[in-house]
Amino acid sequence: MQRKFFTLALSGLLAVGIAGSTGFAQDSTAPQSQPAEAQPGSGGHGHRKAPDPDKQLAHMTKELNLTADQQTQIKPILVSRNEQMQQLFQDQSIARQDKRTKAEAIQSDSKSKIEAVLNDTQKQKFEQMHERMGQHRSEGQGAATQPQ
Repeated sequence: MQRKFFTLALSGLLAVGIAGSTGFAQDSTAPQSQPAEAQPGSGGHGHRKAPDPDKQLAHMTKELNLTADQQTQIKPILVSRNEQMQQLFQDQSIARQDKRTKAEAIQSDSKSKIEAVLNDTQKQKFEQMHERMGQHRSEGQGAATQPQ
């Protein structure tokens, strides 16, 4: 159950800044302090590692053709979201459902702030990125629950 929650919550992190199924589980270069349950190789599948804000920004810059000014405005949003999510996952005093609700609120707030920086064309592409991530999450969860 806890595994499903972390998968769901961190999948939301993927929705902003990372499209496709590469980069998230394969990022082993960014040294980050993480809770034991988010460490690759600690009983999970290694896909719970929080995405690196710099890599997310680079991906968004490429996908959305962000200007230097937009990058300057978006990076603090990504950093803040990452920090808030890490703090949330580390807080063992919060019930699982409350964590899920708070994670969704953090995601929604970050998404709104990012969209405020984007032009109309970029917003459309950003929404498409979210849709692709939703499809990847659905496919990944379906594959994980099917017997082999």
